[in-house]
Amino acid sequence: MWPRLLPALTALLASATIACGDEDPVAAPAPPAASTDPGPVHVHGLGVNPSDGAVLIATHTGLFRAGADEDRARRVGESAQDTMGFAIVGPDHFLGSGHPDPADTDLPPYLGLIESRDAGRTWRPLSLHGDVDFHLLESGDERVYGYGSDFATREPRFLTSKDGGKTWTRLTAPEPLISLALAPGDGRELIASGQRGLHRSSDGGRTWASIDAPAPGHLAWTDERVVLADLDGQVWHGADADRGRWRPAGHVGGEPAAFDHGAPGELLAALHDGTVKQSRDAGRTWTVRSQP
Repeated sequence: MWPRLLPALTALLASATIACGDEDPVAAPAPPAASTDPGPVHVHGLGVNPSDGAVLIATHTGLFRAGADEDRARRVGESAQDTMGFAIVGPDHFLGSGHPDPADTDLPPYLGLIESRDAGRTWRPLSLHGDVDFHLLESGDERVYGYGSDFATREPRFLTSKDGGKTWTRLTAPEPLISLALAPGDGRELIASGQRGLHRSSDGGRTWASIDAPAPGHLAWTDERVVLADLDGQVWHGADADRGRWRPAGHVGGEPAAFDHGAPGELLAALHDGTVKQSRDAGRTWTVRSQP
């Protein structure tokens, strides 16, 4: 959105200079900054693109990317789309939801499920266009789970799809959710966190059982274990999550806004200011992966 303003501003400055004519030269005003982009504000989700190892950060002000050899996140394209729900399905293949760029006045306020097959540069509606704003999206084994808000009722809505997000079935969440994670290779096994605690389902979200946990928070389910980053940033390993057996690991070093896993042993946590922290030892130690 911001780069679109630059040609108009340049023309305005040029006309002001011409209007001065033969009058005594006056110092021209400083040109505007190349961009007034606010950067990644209010992080909603993140993930790693398997095609190139880049970290993608979904935010209230658009989608941002930090390449494998970059330590600063840059906007993907020009859109300021409010990407609420976000999931990386495969190489350069993303799912999203949320609200359109304020400049895109022809779009409905709720985007439903949208899809990108070019690493987030362009998006197309997939389903539920105008009906749902998913705040959480998880995908695995052709299943998609979405939790968010219904446009008509403004009530929470929890849905699942078995065909990649084309058609949907309604589910009942155990409580208002703040995080959702799927078991690797099994789209029917999932763990959810609400403000009261953690819950597990083995039948695709139809039924739930509460499990003991040290605190609610953000979840990642790696090949090795379930990992929990609580709302204060403490990381916990689920040695036997079903029986409430958790071991403390390290501390993110801030309050996480989003949490995910990458390569084996790699965890990522986005802080509320857009900083992304990275751990390569399953959450024991953390360093800055990218800055806003």
